Amino acid sequence: MNVSLVALCCRTADRTAGAVRGAQTLAPLIGKRLGVEPRTIGTPSEPRDSGYEADLRDSRGCLLEAGGQVEDALTGGRVPVIAAADCSIAVTTVPAALRHRPDARVLWLDAHGDYNTPDTSGSGYLGGMSLAAACGEWDAGLGDTIPAEKLVLAGVRDLDAGERELLERSAATVIGASVVETLVAVKNALDGAPVFIHLDLDVLDPEEFSTPFPAPGGLSSDKLYDLMEAVADDSELVGVEVTAFEAPEDPDELADAAETAMRVLDPVLDRIAADAQE
Repeated sequence: MNVSLVALCCRTADRTAGAVRGAQTLAPLIGKRLGVEPRTIGTPSEPRDSGYEADLRDSRGCLLEAGGQVEDALTGGRVPVIAAADCSIAVTTVPAALRHRPDARVLWLDAHGDYNTPDTSGSGYLGGMSLAAACGEWDAGLGDTIPAEKLVLAGVRDLDAGERELLERSAATVIGASVVETLVAVKNALDGAPVFIHLDLDVLDPEEFSTPFPAPGGLSSDKLYDLMEAVADDSELVGVEVTAFEAPEDPDELADAAETAMRVLDPVLDRIAADAQE
């Protein structure tokens, strides 16, 4: 099958131990669904509350590897599917995807915009600056960037003041979680273009799915499933990355959380499997 499935386990900006366990949990489940064996890249490191400069320095190799995996997959005619701990990978993965597919758009499903810069971020968290870096709003020193007009952010509901201003000035399309017709708005914004999907599972409502950085008022799993199904029906899937699955330590809670995550992924995995077998 022409799919490249990776569990990225090296540290990017991990601040909790459950995030990399989540990637390790999801990758085999995705692999079973697609009929491929996941490749594990890197080994987990101790999570820590570091500033963006330290994380950029210490995680440079891991971040470049993430983009390299997308690059290698697309060069080889394969669909990249990546499970990772946090959104920092987007600094390299999103530009890599659009280098190969400049006709594509990026669907960013996340409670957060991750559109801060070092000047606007109150936390200094690299994950919260990743999309802004991918769009060249600040220089992370990791290579190419993409035009913001290629972005469709959906489910976003927790923005810092500075990143809200940056997004409002940008050419990105932002669709909040409170929009009644989120699905229709996303379909209209993508307009059938090929799409690279970034799924941060905190786009789901925290009452239904626990995440490290919960933001009330998220999408239900039913609503997210319908959105993913509509996108998979309308658009060619260039690739998918899944982040922020905070794996519970309790086995029963882990099984329930994994079931929810896999359910919302089902439509895109179905499409990838079907396309890869053609």
